[in-house]
Amino acid sequence: MSEIITRVNESVGEKYYYTRHKSGLDIFVIPKKFTESYALFSTRYGAIDNCFKLEGDAEFVKVPDGIAHYLEHKMFENEDGVDTFARFAKYGADANAFTSSEMTAYLFSCTDHFDENLEILLDYVTKPYFTPQTVAKEQGIIGQEIRMGEDNPHRALYYNLMEALYEKHQIKLNVAGTVESIAEITADLLYSCYRTFYNLSNMMLVVSGDVTMEQVLKTADKILPMQEEKKIVRKYEDEKREVNKKRVKASFPVARPLFMIGVKDPDIPADPQERLKKMVAGDMLYSVMFGSTSEFAIDVYESGLVRGFNAGYELDHVYGMGTFSGEADDPEAVYAKLLDYIAEKKKTGLSEADFERCKRASYASLVREFDSVHVANTFTYLRHDDIDVFDYIEAAKNVKFDELKPLLQTLFDEKYFAMSVVEPIEK
Repeated sequence: MSEIITRVNESVGEKYYYTRHKSGLDIFVIPKKFTESYALFSTRYGAIDNCFKLEGDAEFVKVPDGIAHYLEHKMFENEDGVDTFARFAKYGADANAFTSSEMTAYLFSCTDHFDENLEILLDYVTKPYFTPQTVAKEQGIIGQEIRMGEDNPHRALYYNLMEALYEKHQIKLNVAGTVESIAEITADLLYSCYRTFYNLSNMMLVVSGDVTMEQVLKTADKILPMQEEKKIVRKYEDEKREVNKKRVKASFPVARPLFMIGVKDPDIPADPQERLKKMVAGDMLYSVMFGSTSEFAIDVYESGLVRGFNAGYELDHVYGMGTFSGEADDPEAVYAKLLDYIAEKKKTGLSEADFERCKRASYASLVREFDSVHVANTFTYLRHDDIDVFDYIEAAKNVKFDELKPLLQTLFDEKYFAMSVVEPIEK
């Protein structure tokens, strides 16, 4: 029997159970007395992982862009021809999957028959089945998905910004790849990537709901194969500190120009706890300066300069960036106003009263996440970055006003700024 560890956070009145299954899989159970239960089975493998090797191998392997997303699509096919979604539907589950830059996840939610649905999830994700014929068929389907994405102005706005911010790093890659890159994908390549990244030691299962660890382990013991741990060495392109391009523009059939300003953060702490502190402080800084009740957000809204203004900060072990987005007739005026506002705040400082208000709101929002089984999503994202959700909550509760002051001076250097604009097609 695997050792079960309990972790409790008294301040929010929540707990979870953890064990490392004999197969090598990390399993977490967040007990919630809800009618709905939820399971997220994920691997630390996303669009950025296109160059890798196993520890001990001499050479790195370079695979086509978009292969992680392609593999996610193919995992729903079974050798017996039975549709995976039909298997879940039999037991009333709502199933899905997604691929991001840094992870791939398979999930379901249900109100009954949890054990049967968990068995299906663990079964199909650990039994890949690809043939040259089915792989070729999928190229047309995903190729169409890529072309549809190319017609989406908001997607173009985002990926153009990533192209502006990053010259080489894989974080800028489109998760789906390109029509040209997916044409290079073969069944053998899919199996190679699967054997590397779908090793259970590189995966985790997070369950939330009215479920016990003993239930989950009973199913895991039944389904999961014993696997030898594989240590993956990932190779990411060296990236310069400054941005790649200051401006990227595109034209789409939109009524009003869309803009997204990005601020590259090249200083990523290697230590997870130091990264957590910066993540929380950076997020709080953006809330104080650019949140919906901030001086800047109210000003640009009431003046009519911007519609639908949003701002946020992201940081993990791979990349860091802040973003500002919305609609504006004159994106350059927004850019200039943003720089002026930041320069003013660097001189005058921040309001501690605003900080305390934002801190309370942010902490309350984090605590409310436990009111849903989908807290498993946040839990998983953080664990893949070597951060515990309870440590995150404590960091948000204990962040100090003085921690924002140095970030105000260092995060907003104009050489780290770039802007993507989508303009209306000229009539």
